[in-house]
Amino acid sequence: MTARPANAHQARLLKLLRDGGPNSRAQLGDQVDLSRSKLAVEVDRLLETGLVVADGLAASRGGRRSHNVRLNPELRFLGVDIGATSIDVAVTNAELETLGHLNHPMDVREGPVAVFEQVLAMAAKLRASGLAEGFDGAGIGVPGPVRFPEGIPVAPPIMPGWDGFPVREALSQELGCPVMVDNDVNLMAMGEQHAGVARTVADFLCVKIGTGIGCGIVVGGEVYRGTTGSAGDIGHIQAVPDGRPCACGNRGCLEAHFSGAALARDAVEAVQQGLSAELASRLETNGSLTAVDVAAAAAAGDATALELIREGGNRTGQVIAGLVSFFNPGLVVIGGGVTGLGHTLLAAIRTQVYRQSLPLATGNLPIVLGELGPTAGVIGAARLISDHLFSPA
Repeated sequence: MTARPANAHQARLLKLLRDGGPNSRAQLGDQVDLSRSKLAVEVDRLLETGLVVADGLAASRGGRRSHNVRLNPELRFLGVDIGATSIDVAVTNAELETLGHLNHPMDVREGPVAVFEQVLAMAAKLRASGLAEGFDGAGIGVPGPVRFPEGIPVAPPIMPGWDGFPVREALSQELGCPVMVDNDVNLMAMGEQHAGVARTVADFLCVKIGTGIGCGIVVGGEVYRGTTGSAGDIGHIQAVPDGRPCACGNRGCLEAHFSGAALARDAVEAVQQGLSAELASRLETNGSLTAVDVAAAAAAGDATALELIREGGNRTGQVIAGLVSFFNPGLVVIGGGVTGLGHTLLAAIRTQVYRQSLPLATGNLPIVLGELGPTAGVIGAARLISDHLFSPA
């Protein structure tokens, strides 16, 4: 894809067609502040670029029938969500419908070269399946702070070897298309905004609890990244004064006390102290414990597992309560791998937020689990690159 919209009007039309699907010229005219003649000119110019194609006649609105237009169905975006312990790769069309999705376990600590070899192999597999001849653009999410304009991770605590690696430039050369890079939590927020639980909300927080903890902040429908790209790094807010050492070098961070890694460590300690026969059985069978084991033990009624989840939810809720009082969002979405802990976790978070934040901020505040699960990040990644390509060059 070499064409880009020539102006803000064309960019707006492309995003309307992406988010709403095929539409008639008349219906598009209802949504943009353009005269009929100006709208016709802009749509015709988009048709000439090949970004938009004709799609038959629309239903009659009482006069001459309008023509439908849609985004070119041949356009393909690659969405890549690199987590701490796995990689998700998906191909979407221009309307961000997922056409194919692969997941592969991978430790991000193996470094960017090994991780991107796996990403490229997964992308090649999706291409070979006939879903795409090539990619018009790619969005990439990584589990750490990103200097957004350059697409470069900066001192990511759980990503040794990634500091300063030119992700955007390296993958653009390998894939032969434009690439955009962002923090994985921002992409989860964009995915839930596009196709999940946050579709109708302009101001919301999306908290991802996985191997680490982060927060996507959406203001007026746009992701807020901060001056240098590190907004939302709530995993390193102090939750326990003088608490456990954290990978970032500080002590007492939320992430050090409640995340997938912290929960697994606490579960092993509980077994060593003889507090849980259920977790002990799982440790003996599997050789290790994860948040999935804690969730299963809790579902079986294990009191220690339930208490670990409640304690972590309380600490997370305390941090989110501060964010709610400060930001006053319309919605809080909880996502990430640890959400397999389900409603025990959600209840603990809600209790703390509703107890500690002002009634004016929480009176009509839903706190909910994300709808999209592991597809949120890849849909958000495709949304990221489409936002870039559907903006004037």
